[in-house]
Amino acid sequence: MLFVCYPKCTTCQKARKWLEEKGVPYEERHIKDENPTAEELRAWQGRSGLGLRRLFNTSGMKYKGLGLKDRLPEMSEEEQLSLLASDGMLVKRPILVGESFALVGFREKEWEEALGK
Repeated sequence: MLFVCYPKCTTCQKARKWLEEKGVPYEERHIKDENPTAEELRAWQGRSGLGLRRLFNTSGMKYKGLGLKDRLPEMSEEEQLSLLASDGMLVKRPILVGESFALVGFREKEWEEALGK
């Protein structure tokens, strides 16, 4: 599994600790150092079952600074994917990617169900 996170994020730290306590093997990827590509984001969105807007880190300074709350409704899906791929700090995290799922954000119950833990 791929664990996409920002190490300074407290939610990511909680998720990492949870994975380690449950003995879940994963490969970690720093979202700021290695931005997800538009293709990866499209695939993860499909596996997550969420709308594209749910992949945005709406509480982030970058999101707010760019005024995306007002701009996103006017943007096409391709424009949104391109924007997300341009800066990992715009992407909601953590993301846990498995073969048949992608979990966006850390909700312990959801992760337990997906991983059978």
